[in-house]
Amino acid sequence: MSEDFIQDKIDIVEETLEEWVMDKVYQWRDHFEANYQEDFNEYYRLWRGIWAAEDKTRDSERSKIISPALQQAVESSVAEVEEATFGRGKFFDIDDDVTDQEKQDVAFLREKLHEDFAKHKVRKAVAECLINSAVFGTGIAEIVISEEKEMAPGSQPLMGGELKAVGVNIRDRVVVKLRPVMPQNFLIDPNATCVEDALGVAVDEFVSRHTVEVLQEQGVYRKELVGDASPDTDIEPDQDLTVYQEDKIRLTKYYGLVPRHLLEETEEYEDLVEEDKSDSYYVEAVVVIGNEGTLLKAEQNPYMMQDRPIVAFPWDIVPGRFWGRGVCEKGYNSQKALDAELRARIDALGLTVHPMMAMDATRIPRGSRPEIRPGKLLLTNGDPREILHPFNFGQVNQITFAQAQALQQMVQQATGAVDSAGIAGNINGEATAAGISMSLGAIIKRHKRTLINFQESFLLPFVTKAAHRYMQFEPELYPVADYKFNAVSSLGIIAREYEVTQLVQLLQTMSPDSPLYPALIQSIIDNMNLSNREELIATLQQASQPNPEAQKMQQAMQQAQMEFQQSQTQALMAQAQESAARAQKLQQEAAAVPQETEIRKIEAITRNITQGNQDDKQFERRMQIADKRLKDKDLNIKAMSLVNQRSNNANA
Repeated sequence: MSEDFIQDKIDIVEETLEEWVMDKVYQWRDHFEANYQEDFNEYYRLWRGIWAAEDKTRDSERSKIISPALQQAVESSVAEVEEATFGRGKFFDIDDDVTDQEKQDVAFLREKLHEDFAKHKVRKAVAECLINSAVFGTGIAEIVISEEKEMAPGSQPLMGGELKAVGVNIRDRVVVKLRPVMPQNFLIDPNATCVEDALGVAVDEFVSRHTVEVLQEQGVYRKELVGDASPDTDIEPDQDLTVYQEDKIRLTKYYGLVPRHLLEETEEYEDLVEEDKSDSYYVEAVVVIGNEGTLLKAEQNPYMMQDRPIVAFPWDIVPGRFWGRGVCEKGYNSQKALDAELRARIDALGLTVHPMMAMDATRIPRGSRPEIRPGKLLLTNGDPREILHPFNFGQVNQITFAQAQALQQMVQQATGAVDSAGIAGNINGEATAAGISMSLGAIIKRHKRTLINFQESFLLPFVTKAAHRYMQFEPELYPVADYKFNAVSSLGIIAREYEVTQLVQLLQTMSPDSPLYPALIQSIIDNMNLSNREELIATLQQASQPNPEAQKMQQAMQQAQMEFQQSQTQALMAQAQESAARAQKLQQEAAAVPQETEIRKIEAITRNITQGNQDDKQFERRMQIADKRLKDKDLNIKAMSLVNQRSNNANA
């Protein structure tokens, strides 16, 4: 931005910083009142069950009853998100860098933040923001930093340890708190869809006078004289109560961009160092104004991350708009129809149940009071049957009662909230298991959608901003590093009960010896809302770990089994070697048998033979006979071998 352009804007605008801020606040207030305030007030009355004349559905309506259906829907939906966020105790975790060798800093920061959040009732403040979001559509909170004296009982030795003094140890420290903001007390640039994109945001509300005076004494605010605030019911927390006007100040806290030259004219800007003064026209600042005109504080954004101390989230996102859509807006039409049905029925009951009497006024004694009550005596001039006539306007149709039940189910259908009775025909036992699963699945998905929106837009930004403020103002207690926070959320109570039922059904399909059985048992216990849940899970995990003695015994048994198998293998190998040697021996012996047979044949043939021709002929004749017998014997052996081979094949 050029210096000429900046100078032209400075010359055009001739006003002080507080005038510039309040002009923006007035414009944003007009936009809020014209578009949202009337609807938000009616949502608040429907949730609280407060009747107002402008909430009539018809001019002749006399009944003032308001059905609790929308109240139940708000409380059920908020309880589901709150249980899913805080049901496990720890509602956030920290992701450490994988290259970080020291994990103690992450564990210390996580436990320290949980301790400080519990001490300063962060959970209670978050629950209030959830209620505001369900009723008005948007939950808003301011992150407040204050200096407090931390007191703790302690003792100190005296006189060399012979005596002990008991007292209190006092330490000054900075604490971070979460303070919910009502929608009528929060103003934002109408062109913005989130806190970060807006020109600025403002918290405009009444506070007690002593809170401003204490901060003036501490030097946080300027020591300016601030008078009493003018009455304005539009920014009161409860507009139905009688306003108390004494000792309160209207405090407007603005967080956002302001013209730099206007901030430079304030006293606080003189304390800034020169390198902080840039050439841009706007600068991020914190401005506090009392009673719409007294400047109490003006300084450049003091936080090291230059973020705004406001967190907000919509219950359901409306595209292109900052203000969201809550449970009351979802069930508004069904609630109005239900109230009209109930009020019409009650008005009709007044005409049909209570007795009425028609009478001839000319035949009633003068001065008598025509009242109807038990034991009342009515005087008439003539036959009472002709003068008095009781009557009513018929009977109330029973169909209206069934219509009221249907309208109540429409409220549950519009909001996604389920009470103890459930949605008739889908969850209360009139449908199949598949129908119940589909109905509960749709409800759980709606709650999960809101839960994720709440975590990413509200919970994690708050934890991150709170950690950065502790790192900046309490560096000796909080390690300074770039940590990544994530939400440790679980299922809501409806989803948990439904998941436990499914796990129990799955558990019945397997035996206790299955390796998946202990894991299912642990999942069931983890989803149950038990006081000793952590103890049961630890016991189950310890029981699943192997016993060292049993493990050693099992290893010894396995070693003995392996040695036994090795010995059997060696014995079988020795037997195989022995069988091979025997087979070789038999083979050699079988090879030597023909030679021995030939020798015996020759010996048998040549026995008792002398020299001569006749002996030679006798020798040849004996040789032929021996050869023939040997051949026959060889054929018999081969036949027997073939028969044995065929029998072995048949047995195999």
